[in-house]
Amino acid sequence: MSYRGNAIVCDRTLVIWLFVVMLTPAIGAEQLALDGALAIAFDRSPTIREARHGLEISRRNLLAQRAALKSKFSLILTPYEFTRDRVFNALVSDYNTQEQTHVGGRLSIQQPIEFTDGSLSVVQALDWREASSSFAGSGSQKTYSNSLFLRYSQPLFTYNRTRLNLESLELDLENAQLNFAIQKLQIENQVTRLFLDLYFKQRSVAISVEELKNATQSLEIIQSKVNAGISAREEAYQADLTRANSRASLENGQLQYDDALDRFKIQLGQPLDLEVEVTADVSKQLVEVDLDRATAYGIENRMELRQRDLAVRQAMDDLIRTGAQNEFRGTIDVTYGLIGTDESLADLYSSPTRNQAVALQLNIPLFDWGEREHRMAAAREKIASRELSAEEERRQILLEIRQAHRNLRSQVTQITIAEKSVENARRTYDINLERYRNGDLSSKDIAFYQDQLSRQQLNKVRALIDYRLALLDLKVRTLWDFAADEPVVTLDPN
Repeated sequence: MSYRGNAIVCDRTLVIWLFVVMLTPAIGAEQLALDGALAIAFDRSPTIREARHGLEISRRNLLAQRAALKSKFSLILTPYEFTRDRVFNALVSDYNTQEQTHVGGRLSIQQPIEFTDGSLSVVQALDWREASSSFAGSGSQKTYSNSLFLRYSQPLFTYNRTRLNLESLELDLENAQLNFAIQKLQIENQVTRLFLDLYFKQRSVAISVEELKNATQSLEIIQSKVNAGISAREEAYQADLTRANSRASLENGQLQYDDALDRFKIQLGQPLDLEVEVTADVSKQLVEVDLDRATAYGIENRMELRQRDLAVRQAMDDLIRTGAQNEFRGTIDVTYGLIGTDESLADLYSSPTRNQAVALQLNIPLFDWGEREHRMAAAREKIASRELSAEEERRQILLEIRQAHRNLRSQVTQITIAEKSVENARRTYDINLERYRNGDLSSKDIAFYQDQLSRQQLNKVRALIDYRLALLDLKVRTLWDFAADEPVVTLDPN
């Protein structure tokens, strides 16, 4: 065989080697499916990590507030206290030197009342004192004293601050959960699109390998005819040019694949030198989606709508707080207890004294120059603005769902067309390849049918990927996974 024939054999060996490389996983390469890529992104994404921190902060604040509603126990001990002071006594117009030694302890139990915003306290105090005074001579007096009393404090004519603070923290936690879920869904959308784009370029390279294989086969056919004197040498030149174009197309596709692979690694936070090969199933798996169901799921599940509702509720809470500025309010405090004092610890309550107190305090604002009225008006406008935003968000979501549904239906049609196009292109190529072998077709014409087959195969892959992306877009718009027929997000009630 001539030098050109040897070159053809070498090129065919190169094509076979490339074909094996593309279809066989690289040694040591990590096989990465979409689920694995998403798991890596969810773990390493800075956006997700920041949202997770915000979620944990809100959760801890709510747990702290709930813990604050339980009984608080406090113990204050005074192991030793000594004071010596000289004070002027106006009654006798003379200075008095006083000394006192004190040892004691105080145990208190305080229970906030969430329902009434009141506070119930039980206090037990036990003290021992040794005191002396220059007026009393050289002697000193030692006494024990014990006090036990119950106190209840209740705000009047105002809102329940304890309950409102708890509700605000619950809203903050739910909002943080929604934000985390939204960020997670956005990462899923980004990673899925990059993943499928990388898979498309990987399939493009495989199709280019097949195209180069077909071009090499065509060159072998025409070269054998030229050597036999059946075809003109110009036909071999044209076939050789077609093969060179196929090789250039393969190299260009490989470069695009490598660039896409690097972008994908960066998105996942992976080192660039890591060997990764994506595996995906983009076979035809159509899902029937009803527009009415999709719309109902979107209105029920879209987190942006819930966030708008939370914003309205928070604005209403702000209105309540604003209304409490310069308000008429009161406080009632009731105390009842016993106090015992004696030189002997055993006789503390031999003649106890009742400790009783009732206090009613009223705060009556007289004139604030219209401050409260203006602040209330501003708070009402804020509520109206957020309600308007919520309604506008609802209409926008309905529009997005309808557009996503129409796009999904369109992609089903595109898949059907792409399948028929590939089938026709394959048959046309096989028929014309036989004509080419028989000498009834030129190298330029068979190159056209080769290119047509490659393009239709890529169009089919692109149509299947576009359908997956359209289904993902509808999933994002409705927060419902129609493939699994289940909701995307389930909020933690805690």
